[in-house]
Amino acid sequence: MSEYILEMKNISKIFPGVKALDDVNLKVKKGEIHALVGENGAGKSTLMNVLSGIHPYGTYSGDIYFKGKKCEFRNIRDSEKAGIVIIHQELALNPYMTIAENIFLGNERAVNGVINWHITNQEAKKLIQRVSLREKHDTLIKDIGVGKQQLVEIAKALSKSVELLILDEPTAALNDEDSNNLLNLLLELNQKQGLTCIIISHKIHEVTRIADEITVIRDGALIETLVKGRDDISENRIIKGMVGRELVNRFPERTSQIGDIGFEVRNWVAYDPLDEDRMRIKHVNLNVRKGEVVGIAGLMGAGRTELFMSLFGKAYGKKISGTIIKDGRELKLNNVSDAIQEGLAYVTEDRKTAGLILIDDIRRNITVASLKKVSKNSIIDENAEIKVAEEQRRLLNIKSSSIFQKTSNLSGGNQQKVVLSKWIFAEPEVLFLDEPTRGIDVGAKYEIYTIINKLAEQGKCIVVISSELPEILGICDRIYIMNEGKMVGEMTREEASQESIMKCIMQSEHNNV
Repeated sequence: MSEYILEMKNISKIFPGVKALDDVNLKVKKGEIHALVGENGAGKSTLMNVLSGIHPYGTYSGDIYFKGKKCEFRNIRDSEKAGIVIIHQELALNPYMTIAENIFLGNERAVNGVINWHITNQEAKKLIQRVSLREKHDTLIKDIGVGKQQLVEIAKALSKSVELLILDEPTAALNDEDSNNLLNLLLELNQKQGLTCIIISHKIHEVTRIADEITVIRDGALIETLVKGRDDISENRIIKGMVGRELVNRFPERTSQIGDIGFEVRNWVAYDPLDEDRMRIKHVNLNVRKGEVVGIAGLMGAGRTELFMSLFGKAYGKKISGTIIKDGRELKLNNVSDAIQEGLAYVTEDRKTAGLILIDDIRRNITVASLKKVSKNSIIDENAEIKVAEEQRRLLNIKSSSIFQKTSNLSGGNQQKVVLSKWIFAEPEVLFLDEPTRGIDVGAKYEIYTIINKLAEQGKCIVVISSELPEILGICDRIYIMNEGKMVGEMTREEASQESIMKCIMQSEHNNV
C-alpha cells in the first residue's frame, strides 16, 4: 500500500477570467501534518475546495486519489463519507445551539428520524474531552470564545470518523494563547492518534513549528514542497517561495512627518448595549497628530473595537458620554452618517460581514460610502463610478478580472484592499483601522503597510488596532495599551517592545485585583 493517503494529480480549475489552479500535484503522507502556504489568491483554498467536493467533480480537470482509490466527489457529503473533513476560516456553527447540538448538526444521532439525546450528549462529552475543551456539553456556542469554537469544530470533525482533517486559517482570529492551545491539540491528535492534517496558514512561524512537510503555491501553481529535517524551512526561505522574491523588510520604511493634534478624545465612556449597567469603555483619553500612526495594543476583549465603534457615530454602546475634538472643534456624532460627514472612517476587522457587500461587485463596494461624489440630483453617474473604481483598483493593486467582479470571489487580501479603497475614496481625515491585515499573507500585508504610510504622508490621523505586537511595533509612531476598557499605558516607538507592552498589561491586571 502507498505511503501517501492523498494524491492530487494535474489539478486545474478555471473561474471566469481567472485560472485559479494550473496543473497542481500534491501528495500527503499518512499520519503527517502537511502545510499549504502562499499569498492570498494563490489557490490554496481553491485546491482544498476541489478536494472536499465544494467544487464538484466535473468542474475541474485532474484526478484525486484517497487511500489509493480514485475519488469523484460531487459534494461535501461525499468527501466526508470517505473520511475527509474541512474546517473553514468562517466557522459553520449555530450560535444559539448547544455545543452538543453543533457537534452532531447534520450528523444527528437518530433512530427512525427521532434524535436520541442521551447518546448525543454522552458522545458529545467524550469528544469535548478528546479536544481538551473545558466546557459543558449544553453550553450555547454564543457564550464561548472563538478559540473554543475552533475546538468545537474539531470535535465535530472527529464525530465524522475523520481520517484527513483540513484546516483553513484555523488561528487567523485567535490570540496567541488560543492559537498555541489549538496547535498543541493538532500535534496531540497527530502524534497520539495518527490523524493526518492539512493546514492552510499565513502564520509561518506556526507552520514551521507543527508541519512535517510544507507545500508552497504561487499564482495557482505548485512551486515546491519542503521537508522538515531535510530542507531549509526558515521563514525567509518560505516567504521567498511565496512571493517570488526576497522580502528583506517586513515593514516599509517611513520618515514620519508629524504635525499638530488633529483628533482627540476626552473622558470617553460607553456601556454595554445588552447590559446597560456594565461599563465597557472607562473614561478613555487619547490623541492623534496629523501624519501620525498610533497603535492600540491589548489582549482580546480589552475593548479596542468597542471603543472605536462607539466613536464612529455611536455604532456600539449605550449611555455614551465624552468629548471628540477634531482640528480644535468639538464634534457631535449621533450616527455613522455624521461620522463620515465629519471625515472619520472605520475599517472593520470583520470585512466579510460588516466591511463588504459580498454579492455586489468591486465598483459598487468602492463607492458605497461616498455616493454623493459619483451622483447628481440623487442619480448615480455610472461612468464616474467606473472611472473611480478603475483608479482605486490601480492605486491599490487589487488583483481581479475587472471592477465588475463580485467581492465574494476575491482573495482575503484583495477584499481588504477593496475595504480600504472604499474609505480612501471617502477622503477621511481620521482613519480607524481594526485588524487591517488579519488573515492575509506577508506580501499583501506589506502592500497594506505601504498604503497606511502614504495616507500618513498626506497628513491623515491614523489609528491601528492589531493583535499582532510585531505589526504594532513595526508600523506605529506611538502606542497606547488598553486593558479591560481602560487605557493603561502609552509608549513611543523607541520605548515600546513586546515585553514592555505585555508587562504594562500584566501590571494593570495586578492593580485591578
